[in-house]
Amino acid sequence: MAARWTRRRTLGTTAALLAATLGLAGCAADGPQDVDLPAQAEAALADDVVTQLDEAVRSAMAATSSTGAIAGVWSPWSGSWVSAIGTDATGSVLTSDMTFRAGDVTRMMTCDVLYAMVDDELVALDDSVVDYVQGVPSLEAVTLLDLCNGTGGIGAYEPVVGASWITNPERVWHPLEIASFGVGQPRSAVGTEYRDSDSGYVLLGMALERASGQDAAELYDRYIFTPLGLDNTTLPGTRPAVPGTDPLHGYRILSNADGSLACDAPLDVSTLSSSVGFTDSGVVSTVTDLGRYVQATAVGALAPESAEGRWSAPLPVYAGAPAWFTTTGGALQAGSLVGQYGGLPGYLTAAFADPETGMTVVVVLNNSTASAQVIGDLAFELAAIASKAPAASGATAPDFGLPWTAQQYHDSINQTNICR
Repeated sequence: MAARWTRRRTLGTTAALLAATLGLAGCAADGPQDVDLPAQAEAALADDVVTQLDEAVRSAMAATSSTGAIAGVWSPWSGSWVSAIGTDATGSVLTSDMTFRAGDVTRMMTCDVLYAMVDDELVALDDSVVDYVQGVPSLEAVTLLDLCNGTGGIGAYEPVVGASWITNPERVWHPLEIASFGVGQPRSAVGTEYRDSDSGYVLLGMALERASGQDAAELYDRYIFTPLGLDNTTLPGTRPAVPGTDPLHGYRILSNADGSLACDAPLDVSTLSSSVGFTDSGVVSTVTDLGRYVQATAVGALAPESAEGRWSAPLPVYAGAPAWFTTTGGALQAGSLVGQYGGLPGYLTAAFADPETGMTVVVVLNNSTASAQVIGDLAFELAAIASKAPAASGATAPDFGLPWTAQQYHDSINQTNICR
C-alpha cells in the first residue's frame, strides 16, 4: 500500500505558507507546523520498480539472516512504497508502523538542536564543550561545532563496551561514563579530519542539556518532533525496554564454542537502555516518521539561519573514500543524498534524502550481526532504483542521477552471507 505525505495547506497562499515555514527557524513550536516539503505524487510506485525494491530488501535480509525488514521509498515525481517484509523470529507478521531504533540518524537530530539553540542564542557554535560539560578539561579546544561535525579528534566507545550491551542489556549508563571510553583513546588533531565518534555526539547532547536546562528528549520534541508532527518518534527514558509500544523485535546471532555462528538460534536483543546511544543513537521511530524527518532536514524545511552553511565543508568519511562520500553536520553525504546509517543491538537502520528532488529512502533490518555497512549499501541500492522511477501522470521526472548503480551495491551486499 502506498503511503501518502501531504503538506498541510491551512494558509491560503504560497507566500503565506513560505512565510510560516521560514518563521519556524528561530523558535520552538507548540504543535505541528505547515512544513514545506516537496509535493509527493499520491500513487504507488510502478509495479516493476516495486518488484526491484522488494527483491533488493529480501536479498539483504537473506545475506544478513534477518527475518524481517521495514522499508519506505518516496519519489515525489513518481510515487511511494512502504512495506513490512517477513516476520519476527517467532513467525509473527510485521507491520509498517512498528517502531525500531533509529541508530545514527539521531546524530543529525542532535545537530539540528544545536543549530536551533544557536538561533535562540542559548549557545554559540564556537563555544568550547568544557563550558558546559564538567570532567573533560582536556577538551578545551573542542567546540560544539567540532562535536557536530565529527572533527573533535575523539574516539568511539562502542568498540570498547558494545559487547556488554548483549551480555548485560539491563545496565544503564551515565552519559559521561560511556563517553569517557572514547575520550580516553588517543586523539587526532581537532578540526583536521572526520572521526566516527559516538562519544562526541553524547558530549554534545550533554552540553545542550546543560545550556538549555532541558533534557535531550525535551529538546528533540521542542525543535524537531513537534514541529514535524513526528508522533511516533521519541528519545526513550533510560529504563531498559523494547523500542516503543509496538516494536519491531531485533536479533543478534552469537557464536558457538567453536567460533561458528549459531544461525539457528538468534537471540532477541530488543530490550536495551537508550543510555547506550543517548544523543548519538538513542532515538526510536517508525519508517514514515524517519522518512518525513530526513526529507525535511535534507531540503532545509526547518533549517535555522545559523545552519546556512551546514553542508558546505564536508570531509571524507575515511581515508581513500570516493569523492562523492563525505560527511559534515552530523550527516553523511553520498552523492547528492544526505542522511545516516548505523547499527545498535538488533537493528541496522538507514535514512537518506535528496535535497533537490526530495527523493527519500528509509530501511531497517532486524538483525545486527552483520556490519552496519550492509544497511548503508542497501539504502544506496534502493536509492539507485528509486532515482530511475518513471514520472507519474502529469508529473515530470527530474534530471537526477547517482554516482553508482543498484547492481554495484546489490553485489556488495551479497558478499556478506553470514549464515548462507
